[in-house]
Amino acid sequence: MHRRGLDVVALTSPESVYYYAGLDHLGYFAFTLLVIPHDGAPVLVARAMERPTLRAQVPWLRHRAFLDGAGPAREIAVVLAGVVPRGGRVGLERSGMFLPPVLDAQIASAVPSATVHDVTTMLRDRRAVKSPAEIACTRQAARISDLAMAAALAAAGGGSATGRGNGGGLTDTKVAAQAVHTMIAEGGQTPGFAPLVRPTAALDQEHVTWSGRELRPGEGLFVELSGCVQRYHAPLSRTVYLGRTPPGAKRAHAAALAGLRAAEAALCPGATAAAVYTAWQEAVTAGGPSRTGRRPPLRHHCGYLVGIGFPPSWVGGGDVLGLRADSRAVVREGMTFHLMSWTTRPLGHVVSDTVLVTADGCERLTATPRDLTVL
Repeated sequence: MHRRGLDVVALTSPESVYYYAGLDHLGYFAFTLLVIPHDGAPVLVARAMERPTLRAQVPWLRHRAFLDGAGPAREIAVVLAGVVPRGGRVGLERSGMFLPPVLDAQIASAVPSATVHDVTTMLRDRRAVKSPAEIACTRQAARISDLAMAAALAAAGGGSATGRGNGGGLTDTKVAAQAVHTMIAEGGQTPGFAPLVRPTAALDQEHVTWSGRELRPGEGLFVELSGCVQRYHAPLSRTVYLGRTPPGAKRAHAAALAGLRAAEAALCPGATAAAVYTAWQEAVTAGGPSRTGRRPPLRHHCGYLVGIGFPPSWVGGGDVLGLRADSRAVVREGMTFHLMSWTTRPLGHVVSDTVLVTADGCERLTATPRDLTVL
């Protein structure tokens, strides 16, 4: 704040409020604003009914409460008027999911003589490199991710008595139930996303999950999930096959795995996100055009920064630092990424892991085997 000449920073995303203040609850669906002045105590604008939680978790914050039905505009104005000097500079986190345009405008009108500066990227960059304590949480989350994946795949293979539906068939719901049970039983919190469990016929429906559908021999099953420890996530995904592999599965698995390994090799301090994407792209397409003469279509990214996450996401909000062809972001030691290798030809196949950027490369944190798996 001092370097940028900011008198006040106002945080609106759950991830930022948690990172700077430690408030861990599921009440972020209602507007929450953490106001940090350059001098003086921080103030939290939040629903009145959250007062007991705030007293228990963040008693050192001043709480400016608003009642249901009244809205937070008046309280925002009172707080900002008390901490922003005339002609001051306010840094505002413009979180797309948690700052409605009407409240963005009200924040500006509450301090008419001040200038408002978008600090969303600055705050995201501050959270990008993890401390040793944050890395320890991520390692614990990775352990839970592996255990939950093992439970899900055991159920999909008929290895759990509770994996059978009422009609005797295996359903995607029962697979998800085993994953969720394990995540909680092993000490994890509610993750930002529920486990994503669906047949590969619906693989391109990226954010849908179980529906009670019966799984059938010969089809693929996609499972993506993440353990969560103190709000830190370590996602992974696997594509497996039930009973037998369909034509093209071995080629798709080989291409996806080659891409993931190439991305791991390229992910090191100083590399750009675009360079990592290029390494992944070249590995996935190394087999050349398909029999139709066309190269396989490629994803818009091969992974993204991961860490603190609250529902409805484990990526830390809508502004995601992705490993994309057009990104100039520089990889730094201490970042954690969900590396994804997703192919669509000759058929859809996905394999992904969470990795930690180290001083000389990257370390894989999730340890679930990457073999072509037939259950």
